[in-house]
Amino acid sequence: MEEGAFTLTQHGMISLVTNAGPVVQAVLAVLLLFSVICWGIIFYKYQVIRAARVQSTKFLKVFWMNHPLETLIRTAKQYPASPLSRLFEAAYQELNKVFKGRGPDKRPRNSEGEVVELLGAEVYGIEPVKRALNRAIMSETTRLERSITFLATTGSTAPFIGLFGTVWGIMDAFQSIGSRGSASLAVVAPGISEALVATAAGLAAAIPAVMAYNHFVRKVRVMVSEMDNFSSEFMSIAEKHLE
Repeated sequence: MEEGAFTLTQHGMISLVTNAGPVVQAVLAVLLLFSVICWGIIFYKYQVIRAARVQSTKFLKVFWMNHPLETLIRTAKQYPASPLSRLFEAAYQELNKVFKGRGPDKRPRNSEGEVVELLGAEVYGIEPVKRALNRAIMSETTRLERSITFLATTGSTAPFIGLFGTVWGIMDAFQSIGSRGSASLAVVAPGISEALVATAAGLAAAIPAVMAYNHFVRKVRVMVSEMDNFSSEFMSIAEKHLE
């Protein structure tokens, strides 16, 4: 091997970064920032979605036990991370508004003369409840999807940012070749290797971001489907009580 020839073993990755040009180093800094933010989002969204899934399962178990609505609303407040409990709270509050507008003397009563709470509402109380459920679904979907778009942005742009750093580094390498008047491996290899680090960094930032984005999007779609099913079931229960 020629004297002064470049080898990765001698210099290592740290040397490649420190010896790179200012533009390549700036690109690497941007990619590092993107990667750190992405991993923070990944850990945060994993906890949020896991909590939503676990608490929704627990709330549904209580919901299908046919407890009184007063019990269900207390249970819903115990699971604030569950989208389904938030949907139930929205519907419960809207039904309460319907009864407050009707007044206590006009509320439906059972055969013993006791007031029948909430689900004895008249037909005109169904549409506001449906709208409240739709608003809650949109709100919960937005909450679950918050921040994951940054993962998609990183996955689509990081490789190109890295490629830009690589192209710029190769341009510097060819300028160095021209100034030295030599195209030997000892002259060409260091510049090319430093330039390729940017592409590797771009891929390292993009691959986890894309994988996490696809995973979270699939989880959110499942939860949106569960919210739609819960909304339909709740409306069916309400309409049966009205009939």
